[in-house]
Amino acid sequence: MVSIFRGVRRSMGMITRPYETFRNIASECSFWELTPIGILLALYLGIASLLKTSSFRPYFLTRQFFLLAAAVCVTYGFIVILLYIIGKLVGGTGTIKRVAILWGYTLFPTLCWFLATSILYIIIPPPRSTQAQGLIFSVLYLLFSVILLGWKIITAYLTLRFGMRLDLLRIFLACCMLFPILSLFSWMSYHAGVFRIPFF
Repeated sequence: MVSIFRGVRRSMGMITRPYETFRNIASECSFWELTPIGILLALYLGIASLLKTSSFRPYFLTRQFFLLAAAVCVTYGFIVILLYIIGKLVGGTGTIKRVAILWGYTLFPTLCWFLATSILYIIIPPPRSTQAQGLIFSVLYLLFSVILLGWKIITAYLTLRFGMRLDLLRIFLACCMLFPILSLFSWMSYHAGVFRIPFF
């Protein structure tokens, strides 16, 4: 229970003090801390299953939920292993446990974006108006997306910084190796019909 409360506190700390928060997570971390993010993930997968399934049938909803959950778990595991291997190749000295927990925290901004997008899809379904209200909504939505993308990039950087103990130059080299692999993985996920936008 203490780890769960710590996870909530650290998730909030990611907003106000991301550098300090990630440094603290790297020095003392537990998988139990990811429980709040796991609950949010289950909530998102439930909403996404409802949106992807045209009829309210328990079998199809459950099947869709577990397919999405499996895809998220595979993606998460793949990225953690990839970060660890590439981190080692460029001279990192971290552990796979530390990388796994830190990357779990980076799912928080991802979840915020996906949850907001799914809820907005329900409240204001497309097509949206091209009048002033619709344009204002689009601008605000793009601004919101850019802010969360920036937050995600910062947390990904801090994962490599504290998870693998890399300096700025080695992080840059790691990113040059990561981007082509993740781009290919995203393309394959899109064409497999798993995610239109990769759940990183």
